[in-house]
Amino acid sequence: MQDKPVALVTGANQGIGLQIAKELVAHGFTVLVGSRNFERGEAAAKEIGPDARALQLDVTDRASIDAAAKRIRNEFGRLDVLVQNAAISNTTKLPGQSIQEYARLTRPSNVSLDEVRAVWETNVFGVLAVYQAMLPMLREAPEARIVNVSSGVGSLTMNSDPACPWRPNFGPVYPASKTALNAITLAMAIELESTGIKVNAVSPGFTKTNLNEYRGTETIEEGAAEAVRVALLGPDGPTGWFSHAKLGRLPW
Repeated sequence: MQDKPVALVTGANQGIGLQIAKELVAHGFTVLVGSRNFERGEAAAKEIGPDARALQLDVTDRASIDAAAKRIRNEFGRLDVLVQNAAISNTTKLPGQSIQEYARLTRPSNVSLDEVRAVWETNVFGVLAVYQAMLPMLREAPEARIVNVSSGVGSLTMNSDPACPWRPNFGPVYPASKTALNAITLAMAIELESTGIKVNAVSPGFTKTNLNEYRGTETIEEGAAEAVRVALLGPDGPTGWFSHAKLGRLPW
């Protein structure tokens, strides 16, 4: 077992995940750059530096998840932080199509169930599958942390308010997948609250990434900030929270 703490960041070959990986390395971690495409993961790890290692990880493929867990166990002997960042927003949105136009085509009354399943497979079931595979190693860590990267668009409380600006775009695909992710995060936190493992969800905000065709208003650094902060929580930090770097604690 190596002495340095080890963090796994899923979907870390680009965007917010890449920035989270960079910052955790700067805080003294060996960071495993989880990437569905190993070559892209290798390129990202090379960009980060010698304390980053590429890890092939497709969160929708159980064999890939199991192989990743086995490699972490065999090569590093420990896992201290799990940041679940891998996500997709859609599979059918056309280039140049606005979020509003896509939302109109994915109402509960007309959405393709295949579209819902595809997005939930990554954003919800993939998160749960990775959690199950990595939990045995996290239980062995002295102060393990699990951070699930969610979104404010999944907040039922905020979307229930007619004044909420993104309420018209709330639908069964990406927004509801983040609602489900929040529920799973809370279930994980409740399961582990007696262990000292802290489990929290974070919202990066509307960040300029490939996920939204770079239409966001916040920088990558701003988007990564809360995930990094929560990954480094001390023993007195909260568990079962949903938060944003600037807005603080968010309602579920």
